[in-house]
Amino acid sequence: MLLLVFLSGGLFLGWSLGANDAANVFGAAVGSRMIRFATAALICSVCVVLGAVIGGAGTTETLGDLGAVNALGGAFMVALAAAATVFGMTRMSLPVSTSQAIVGAIIGWNFFSGSPTDVSALVKIVTTWVACPLLAALFAMLLHTILAAVFRRHPLHLLWEDVCLRWALILAGAFGAYSLGANNIANVMGVFVPVSPFSDLDVGGLFVIDGTRQLFLIGGLAIAVGVFTYSRRVMETVGGNLMRLDAPMALVVVLSQALVLFLFSSQDLNAWLVSHRLPPIPLVPVSSSQAVVGAVLGLGLLKGGRGIKFRVLGEIAAGWVTTPVVACGITFVALFFLQNVFAIEVMR
Repeated sequence: MLLLVFLSGGLFLGWSLGANDAANVFGAAVGSRMIRFATAALICSVCVVLGAVIGGAGTTETLGDLGAVNALGGAFMVALAAAATVFGMTRMSLPVSTSQAIVGAIIGWNFFSGSPTDVSALVKIVTTWVACPLLAALFAMLLHTILAAVFRRHPLHLLWEDVCLRWALILAGAFGAYSLGANNIANVMGVFVPVSPFSDLDVGGLFVIDGTRQLFLIGGLAIAVGVFTYSRRVMETVGGNLMRLDAPMALVVVLSQALVLFLFSSQDLNAWLVSHRLPPIPLVPVSSSQAVVGAVLGLGLLKGGRGIKFRVLGEIAAGWVTTPVVACGITFVALFFLQNVFAIEVMR
């Protein structure tokens, strides 16, 4: 029972990620009315769990370098503070970054425990916060140009075009959800990995699930619950309020954010680059919200900036700036109460 209480911080964070970030892989498609919310939520949930379990190990190490939370009580409060921050932003319909929230919370734990913050790891993470929307914008501009050229050369009947775009959105969304699970499960359960309470689980002699992947499975299921129960409002903000999207633009947005998340989470791609003596891409949990917003802005800039709702953009940017600061402050104060009022060990 005590274990479930401590893990509830991560489960709440997973739910918040599902409500805010995970649904962004289908936000543009739902916002353009090409896919129903229920269909998008089901596909997103299944694929995000698969991504978390199969490919979630790549980005966890980077968060561990930033600050290794060494007590279960501390991990609980770090996750809970990040989740409370994301939930508060979600209540205001702002697609904030769960990555930024967990980083701010870890730094808050570092401050409280007197542990040093690895500057090189922090710089690597912050650099990806800038690179993520920029890469998404570039991918969106390139993909939109290619897609427009294909439709000009091979025009389809309106009915067939609608069918092709709908299926393309579904496949791209599935890929995006898988990439999100692989990239962002470190945000949800990464702080629990150093203090994982699970031992290896032998499933009928067929295969063994280690403690870390058990954590990833639980976190992935929490994300799926968040997608189903509370993601519609943020879908509509990203999918329609920032800039009106038609179906081809929605496809471009989904593919762009999926590619960005895949780049920052794929261990196989990273190993291939290293084997060919190319600079590796940092395996860092990045924000699907930032990627989607970057992709939408890329399309807007491609069209000369017309249609971009800059007031909504300003609100989103304000949320990105304040998220890590708020999470850091909440964590520091909450750790004080957890340790001094409830006498729970938050550090060793």
